[in-house]
Amino acid sequence: MRITVVLLVFVVLAQVVHAQTPVLDAQVEVVKFSWSKERLNWERNPFGGPNENFHQMQFRARAEKRVSDAKRSNSPEVSKLEREAKADAAIVAAENQSGKPPRYYFLYRASIKNTSTKEIKEIDWDYVFVDSFTGDELDRRQFTSVQNIAPGKQKELVFTLPTPPTRRISVHSLDKKEATGIDGRVLIVRVKYADGSVWQLQ
Repeated sequence: MRITVVLLVFVVLAQVVHAQTPVLDAQVEVVKFSWSKERLNWERNPFGGPNENFHQMQFRARAEKRVSDAKRSNSPEVSKLEREAKADAAIVAAENQSGKPPRYYFLYRASIKNTSTKEIKEIDWDYVFVDSFTGDELDRRQFTSVQNIAPGKQKELVFTLPTPPTRRISVHSLDKKEATGIDGRVLIVRVKYADGSVWQLQ
């Protein structure tokens, strides 16, 4: 009788431990990604005027959200994220105040496949740029995509920004060799599912 009770307690404890195991995999596949430099259509310049445009505002809000989240979780990355946000703001401000108007804008794309059994509602993702020779991170662009992606389905996420991948890339002129030595990758940072559950990169 005592052995039966002990075994029953062991089985119950095993089930509780299993239920509390966190999901470690976002189950999101980055199928492909790319960035491109596009010449502005001067008649429909999406970045005209000295004021902050929608994409710049979205970009700034995303960076501020990332810093705020890091502060709330006491992440050691806070100071780094704050430096990156200030650097990006300085780039945008310099572009807006420069007497030399930008001639190019930048498209950032990532095709994402939902390999989980739950519908995705929102994804935070970073396009990270590194030096091909040293492997050092040069810069990153941070995006939040509010997209419904059903299980097994794939969608392309696209953002348009006036900000280049790194400072090596000019917004004023076209140089076919300027991207030499720069590699990129897409990093999934956070996934929010339709059922309210959230996966976060640790």
